[in-house]
Parts: sequence; C-alpha cells; structure tokens
Amino acid sequence: MPALIPTDYYATITWLGVVPDRSAALQAQRRETLILSLAGPEGEDHGGLTRPSCSRVLSQYTRDTVIRNTRQLCVMSTEELAAIASTMGVEALDPSYMGATLVIEGIADFTHVPPSSRLQAESGATIVIDMENRPCVLPARGIEEDMPGAGAAVKGASKNRRGVTAWVEREGTLKLGEHMRLHVPDQRPWAPAMI
Repeated sequence: MPALIPTDYYATITWLGVVPDRSAALQAQRRETLILSLAGPEGEDHGGLTRPSCSRVLSQYTRDTVIRNTRQLCVMSTEELAAIASTMGVEALDPSYMGATLVIEGIADFTHVPPSSRLQAESGATIVIDMENRPCVLPARGIEEDMPGAGAAVKGASKNRRGVTAWVEREGTLKLGEHMRLHVPDQRPWAPAMI
C-alpha cells in the first residue's frame, strides 16, 4: 500500500531562482528553468548532498556538524508572499529578497503542509518538503536597500508564511508555468497520548 497519497491540490510554478553566493547576499537570481540533481538546483549555493548544521538543528548538533542536506531549496507561495508584503505595508515583495528557489501558486496555507509531503512536477521532477522555513533577518538587508524603512518588518511579517525547506528526491527540470501536484503522507496526526 502506498505511503504517500496524491491529492487534488495542484500548484503552478510562478518563480524560479538560485542564490549563487549566500556569503555575499541571500538575494536570489531569477531563472526561467531550474535543473535539479540529487545535490539540489544547479547553481544554488544551498545545494549539495551534505551541509554544515545551522541554527535550525542546534538542539541536535553543534554548529557546523556535517549533516544530510535537507535544505537544498526554499519554497514559498505567491499567496503567502502577498500576505507578507501586505503586513509590511508594501505593494509587493519580490521573491528574490527572500532567497526563494521556487515559488508556487494554488496551495493554501502552504507553509504548513505536512513534512515529508512531495511536490511532483509534470516532468516527474520531485522535491520532498522537510520543514517550515523559519523567518530570519537576512532578507531585511536587500529590502531595506531598495525600500527604505521596510526591511525591519520582514521577519515579523514572515511568521507562519516563510514557506518550507525541501530537497530533491527525483532529478529533472522545473519550468515557469509548470504544474506540481501535492502528495501527502498517509498517516494520522501525531497523538502520543493515544498509545
């Protein structure tokens, strides 16, 4: 019996990009297509099969411990980007400021889809959602340069809307306008008191 259930939720790819050098800036550069290997998107500095541990996993590892890279992509939704912009009081927020790799439209409350869900493109390219991507201050720098006075608001405005981190399960190419189908784990919500 399959452990993942194909849903009737589909999303359209509205934006693709890569962060070529995160030590220089988090800001992503827009792409028309994204070539995915098992090591992540081509040209993405967050790529690789392994990575040094960061603040997300400090409860498990000391900083810079080599671990499996489940943060190859930053996936966000157009709906949540619009909500972030609205909360910040700006007309729109370009995904490049957020270091986004992939922006999709059509799945409500996207930041909270279950971990281990898959987004599968029509081409077969598939990514696995790891966890919610927590808000951080890094996008503020680029926003503040281009929209003075707005940068400081991005971290608070991104709470529960920052999208997810993900990794590549099946290689392939993603294209603007392509559709992706959401597949979710076939399991009940965790309830430790029910044992």
